Amino acid sequence: MSRPVALLIVSIFLVSFTFSLPGASSSIIRRTSNLPAKSSRDYRKAHSLGDYHNFDPRDGWTTFNATTFPGSNSSTLEPRANKTQTNGEKKKAKVSDITDLALKSLSKFIGVTITWYTGHDLLNPSCWANSEWTPTDESFVSALTLDGWETKPKCFDFLELCNGPQKCVFVRVVDSCAGCAVGSKHVDLTKAAFSQLASLDEGTLSVNMRLATSPNEAEWQPALWGPLTHGK
Repeated sequence: MSRPVALLIVSIFLVSFTFSLPGASSSIIRRTSNLPAKSSRDYRKAHSLGDYHNFDPRDGWTTFNATTFPGSNSSTLEPRANKTQTNGEKKKAKVSDITDLALKSLSKFIGVTITWYTGHDLLNPSCWANSEWTPTDESFVSALTLDGWETKPKCFDFLELCNGPQKCVFVRVVDSCAGCAVGSKHVDLTKAAFSQLASLDEGTLSVNMRLATSPNEAEWQPALWGPLTHGK
């Protein structure tokens, strides 16, 4: 028998022996199937994290109380009485204007009050110095305490809020709440966002919050989140 033929026979034997080992091929399949699938998030309606999701603070979750006060004062970087409507020129949105947020952990557990707001409080969202856009009750945006909340999310950050694992929404920070107490950890939601978590008639509920990634340009819905550009 020639040497090349002998080597070929040995090679075939080794390959056959490897795949005949118990679990050899199936272990490779199992590793592949355990890789997490890349999910596509829907920022336009409530979503579920699954029945058995655990809100672990190491994943960026923090528990807080949410209350709803119909007609509550809220949102703006300055008192609304001092604000005037401006009709600035719209700027073309650029991908580079979007803050690309990964899911980040908050530094510690915090207690935060959440309300919903409507009417004139929706006017002139203060995260833009000059914008024609105004959110509506159907938008998915929020307003945060004006002063004293040192670790609060920034303008244009996206937040994921969950009332249990089955009811979660994404909202964008677009305004500040001048009427909220200095130093309070207070978040106002639009009616559409709040009603995805609970009835507007709810008094108090426990929810969870974390920073979230922002939608990509192809998914962007100005009616829900405002202009794509940060106005810089």
